Amino acid sequence: MSRFLFVVPPLVGHINPAVGVAAELASRGHEPAWACADPGLVRRLAGDGATVFPCAGPVPGSGDGVRPPDLRGPEALKFLWERFLAPLAEEMAPGVAAAVGEFGPDVVVADQQALAGGLVAERLGLPWATSATTSAEFTDVLSGMPKVAEWLDELLAGLRNRVGDRTGSADPRFSPHLVLAFSTPEFVGPEARTGEQIRYVGPSVADRPAPPGFPWDWLDPARATVLVTLGTANSDVGARFLTECRAAVRERADRTQTVIVDPAGVLDRAGEGEGRGDDKGVLIVPSVPQLPLLQRVDAVVCHAGHNTVCEALWHGVPLVVAPIRDDQPVVAGQVVEAGAGIRVRFGRVTAPKLGAAVDAVLHEPGYRFAAGRIRTAFRAAGGAPAAATHLEQLAIGTPAKETA
Repeated sequence: MSRFLFVVPPLVGHINPAVGVAAELASRGHEPAWACADPGLVRRLAGDGATVFPCAGPVPGSGDGVRPPDLRGPEALKFLWERFLAPLAEEMAPGVAAAVGEFGPDVVVADQQALAGGLVAERLGLPWATSATTSAEFTDVLSGMPKVAEWLDELLAGLRNRVGDRTGSADPRFSPHLVLAFSTPEFVGPEARTGEQIRYVGPSVADRPAPPGFPWDWLDPARATVLVTLGTANSDVGARFLTECRAAVRERADRTQTVIVDPAGVLDRAGEGEGRGDDKGVLIVPSVPQLPLLQRVDAVVCHAGHNTVCEALWHGVPLVVAPIRDDQPVVAGQVVEAGAGIRVRFGRVTAPKLGAAVDAVLHEPGYRFAAGRIRTAFRAAGGAPAAATHLEQLAIGTPAKETA
């Protein structure tokens, strides 16, 4: 039996993929544990029985970590690193070190945005793996922005000097031992980053707690179903987009039905009621059991969040993507290049353009064919079981092997 310490940021989309891997390791007799700045979030996603070591650190949406909703591009990237990722690394580092001392892991599994995991593991001489829950870092997205790349290198060097091994050389985003990429080259594209330690395992899709009370009987199996969601971290900017989406799908209510996820209640539900559909073929709910719902969905409209995109493509569902910030433009580009969806402009798209995009992915067969191709590649990559096998090999000192 080996022990694995998962170091994760307080972000649902980064914890969920690791949950499936941790569960797979536990089923094989290993012992997983967690280090996070929000232990309650980990237990909600991984189960009440999860062993979680608390760390200090900012939680998104609170204090200085509240990002201006209109921030985009390089300025948004700078805000993310200076106001969240770098402070998170520095504040988590003591808690990660304490967790290592108490738990005694054989391997540290560090999320790509929980930099303290890799930095502390390197300083303490422990083998560590990177959990890469977005494919954006596997393309050279900063090649056209050399000054931004230089600034980021300096920021990472400063973090190493403060909380890591000053004599070390590893990029804390990419373990020299093992990088688990929860995607595939077929989706990332022909320029996908490769290396002896990089293993493309595909999405980690596993059962997870679902919100109760979803009105399954509202869905008509004879009609096409569309899911509209902006994930868990974009409710501050979603009002206009969701309003345009509702207008677009209402015009198609004679042939489609649409579930809109509205966690912040930004849509006027007058005459509808929360969790009830209106006479325009629209159901507005604060949350959905996304994985089982995707089994019954024909198209997804989303913000190009990596988890939502991968879970949709895991089910062979084509997409309309409207990236907002961070890695989302890169992921949206991968969807389009793969032929599995259409990109629209989040801040400017209108109901007619959204409606035309939804019609296209629903009725033009090329999009569904491409989504099916990615689905096949994702499932062949192995997912959580493949990731667990690579981690087992790292724990016993065996180099990770390519999987068929």
